[in-house]
Amino acid sequence: MKYLFALSLVALLFSCNNNEEKTEAKLPEVETLTEYKNGIYTEYYPGKKKIKIRGAQDKNKIRDGRWVLLSESGKELSVTYFNKGKREGHSIVKYPNGMLHYVGEYKNNQMIGVWKFYDEKGNLKEEKDYGTGNIK
Repeated sequence: MKYLFALSLVALLFSCNNNEEKTEAKLPEVETLTEYKNGIYTEYYPGKKKIKIRGAQDKNKIRDGRWVLLSESGKELSVTYFNKGKREGHSIVKYPNGMLHYVGEYKNNQMIGVWKFYDEKGNLKEEKDYGTGNIK
């Protein structure tokens, strides 16, 4: 009888220990939402099925080229160009409904020229001339 009790106790302890290991193995993995491949940086929305941000980077991983921000539904929300980490060239930003929010140009990371700003219905609200900027 003592032998049967001891054997039952060992079996019980083994089964409890085995369940703890199974519980630990079920911890969720941390999702990696960014990647850098062939000079292109990509950031994803959770689930990693839809792209959030994508753009070119130089060998030092500094923005260099066209960068795009997308909504979860895949609509283009903004496009901005970079040169060695600084905004350079045309930039366009849209509202989530797809209507134009503002558009303009950058030179050496400064707003230049005439920028146009729109309301959510697409009506021009304001035009502002930033001139040539204080480019050095």
